Amino acid sequence: MKIGELALAAQTQVETIRYYEREGLLPQAPRSEGNYRIYGPEHVERLAFVRHCRSLDMTLDEIRVLLRFKDEPQAECGEVNALLDEHIGHVATRIRELRQLEKQLKALREQCAGVREAAHCGILNELVQASSAPVVAASAKAAGHHVGGSHARGSRRQG
Repeated sequence: MKIGELALAAQTQVETIRYYEREGLLPQAPRSEGNYRIYGPEHVERLAFVRHCRSLDMTLDEIRVLLRFKDEPQAECGEVNALLDEHIGHVATRIRELRQLEKQLKALREQCAGVREAAHCGILNELVQASSAPVVAASAKAAGHHVGGSHARGSRRQG
């Protein structure tokens, strides 16, 4: 099958497939006489595995480790267990950060109980006041108060 058919079979964008190939998560497909990549069932299976790991918010580096063990079925899986334990820790940290963010947003929401002119909106005034204190804002960001992905390291792009 060609890349478009693989994309359809795996419900994945073509560009994502190419990205995973560049990142070494998918093996290079052999080429036809017309220089088209020809993908097989093993590509569909591997792509499904990668996509499932991504749906669990795993980094590309974590997925590479898992793929290495998947490709070596005789190896012991202690490192896989440790990887998942560490990932669970990242998720728990992210949940705590998200709960803190929710509290901050609820407190901000309480600054404006009704509809009024924007110039008198408690939420906007609070945001303006907080953003005009760059030292406080910079230290809050440095402390990790903005919640992004669940990891401080690893590749977080695409997919």
